[in-house]
Amino acid sequence: MKILFAFENVLPSVEADAEVFVTTASYLAPLLDQSWMHVPLLHATDPTTPGLLAGHTVLRAHAPRRPAALRHFCCGISLVLRPEFREADMVYTRNLWIAFMALLFGQKVVFDHYRPWPEQIPPLQWLIYRLQCHNRFLLNICHSDYTRQIYTRLGVPADRLQCIRNGFEPRRLQAPLVGSVAKAAIGVPQDRTTIVYTGRLNHKKGLDLAIAAARQLPELLFILVGSRGPGPIEDAAASVANILIVPWQSADTLAPYIFAADILLIPPSREPLAKFGSTVLPLKLFLYMASGRPIIAGDTPDVREVLRHTENAFLCAPDSIEALVAALRLVTEDRPLAARLAAQALADGQELTWDARAHRIKAAIQNRLHAAEPAQTGWSNARYRAWLGESWRWLMHLARHRSWVMPPAAIVAADGSEKA
Repeated sequence: MKILFAFENVLPSVEADAEVFVTTASYLAPLLDQSWMHVPLLHATDPTTPGLLAGHTVLRAHAPRRPAALRHFCCGISLVLRPEFREADMVYTRNLWIAFMALLFGQKVVFDHYRPWPEQIPPLQWLIYRLQCHNRFLLNICHSDYTRQIYTRLGVPADRLQCIRNGFEPRRLQAPLVGSVAKAAIGVPQDRTTIVYTGRLNHKKGLDLAIAAARQLPELLFILVGSRGPGPIEDAAASVANILIVPWQSADTLAPYIFAADILLIPPSREPLAKFGSTVLPLKLFLYMASGRPIIAGDTPDVREVLRHTENAFLCAPDSIEALVAALRLVTEDRPLAARLAAQALADGQELTWDARAHRIKAAIQNRLHAAEPAQTGWSNARYRAWLGESWRWLMHLARHRSWVMPPAAIVAADGSEKA
């Protein structure tokens, strides 16, 4: 099997989309006969680049750095002009434009993305349906069942949709530290009870809830790891004595902060999924599970696929400071509960590695290559009317809120905040 991987953003990058795509490709490469990585403006002089793309023949895309839309457009154009495009058995991408260009010029396509595009931007539904019903479109790899079900409701054949979740890199946690040693390593008193968050510190992650909870729980030390410099979250946390802001950490330096946690926190907010659409099953979740630390997160549809309340995590009502404060008090005070949650999360997370993901993806692709094509059924009049209605609501949402992302229908129904 020969795969041409096509990534539309500049590498190297600390963005989650780059980590998912490049890591998946890196673990797939040894399982293939040949692999290429088509990327724009690769920083070849960066010392991390050779290891980042090990196992691939690197093809530099002829595309400008900015603006992003033009870069993506040029990546699709330049890809189909490569001789490797015709040599490959398929193109593997996360970009709808690149997928369209590959199909237009005669290639098979595997699409790998976490976003539920039909729900977030309804006007795209008809184009996505036509794209993914094309006879050379092999597979849409969804990172959550939440997303897979949205494509299913759109009418995409079920055998072209696979929920294959992301994973973690075991080498990042290969030298586990007991809590006291990890706290000493990062300069935190061993007797402090620590609540740790890792990831980007911005307004899209629900961190305002963590800051509000810290104000009510001065006995706990909240460690927010991932600052890229002054910003709204850093400003809001500056006046809270029991919040420690830590700069962004590389994959090699993050582990002590995770092992120093008495609780690992995924802020229980609907906003990353509903308002910004930028997070579905956050990537940190899998690393958290593998660390053997108790997790507190929000009871949202995507998180519930992996975390089970009072079994392998404690899930609290989203967007409720009171619920978060109560959860933090309970799990920090009930040590047997914390230990049980941590042990079950560790056990459940063992199979959620990048290597396991790569093997699942290869098997899914092979199954599709040998599968008979189902008879295609077009959209009904009712489906067309539903598309037009959802697109109209999206336009109204865009006009009112200046947001391209339509909130999920289930969340709108739950809080009543969005009116047609």
